[in-house]
Amino acid sequence: MSDPTHKIAFQGVPGAYSHMSCQAVKPNMEAVACASFEDMLTEVKEGRSGLAMVPVENSIAGRVADIHQLLPSSGLYIIGEYFHRVNHHIMAPHGAKLDSLTHVHSHAQGLAQCRDRVRRLGLIPVIHADTAGAAMDVAASGNLKVGAIASRLAAEIYGLDILFESAEDDAHNTTRFLIMSAYPSIPKRGGRMMTTLVFQLRSVPAAIYKALGGFATNGINLTKLESYMRAGVSEKAQFYLDVEAHIDDPSMQNALDELRFYCSKDEVHVLGTYPASLSRP
Repeated sequence: MSDPTHKIAFQGVPGAYSHMSCQAVKPNMEAVACASFEDMLTEVKEGRSGLAMVPVENSIAGRVADIHQLLPSSGLYIIGEYFHRVNHHIMAPHGAKLDSLTHVHSHAQGLAQCRDRVRRLGLIPVIHADTAGAAMDVAASGNLKVGAIASRLAAEIYGLDILFESAEDDAHNTTRFLIMSAYPSIPKRGGRMMTTLVFQLRSVPAAIYKALGGFATNGINLTKLESYMRAGVSEKAQFYLDVEAHIDDPSMQNALDELRFYCSKDEVHVLGTYPASLSRP
């Protein structure tokens, strides 16, 4: 049995962008394919893999569905971030022609990121569980009228011809990934640092304005703030927050104290402090 610390889990099948991100960030680790985000997180939580490569947002399509719901209860910690340039290609079985395609399969994010191109080509989009899985299924079908939107690696793995390169609508299409571990790994202070947390506010007037005021008065930059409804708690929104600070900075501690004052008891969860990616704007 191989050493779990030498494995990194991702959601999808070989050739997925998450797979490519694993290769880019941890080239010496074995990338482990998982059927779902839940399976990927459980793989690390139960010690079968050392790390997880978790997609959280895309510069075109926005937040990756459901992942924010899973992170707080995963029991995992963020130890790093990675920005992956997404280059989508339209591919099909050998012998297919672009003007003969009628349908194109991909993950909802892949289709959203190529929406204009798909529309211009007159293709019918078909949502699939993941991009590389779509490529695998299209290859297995052998149907010359059906294509897939996926990575060049997926085309190579499943023996598909690339009929249209760089099909994404935005030339700067980028997905942000979080690297997660079952154990916290807080770096020393110094350099550009990020801290991610989730919280739930008490129901009081102007709560979000007051709760975030501590970050403003302490000079802390908020780089991302999102609200979403937590499953089973329909009357209160959960908030996801990225800030540019180290958890041990005195200014950060002051801001957290103020945030906790306006939150429900035990409803501020720090998911990790980690070095900011060199690709971060």
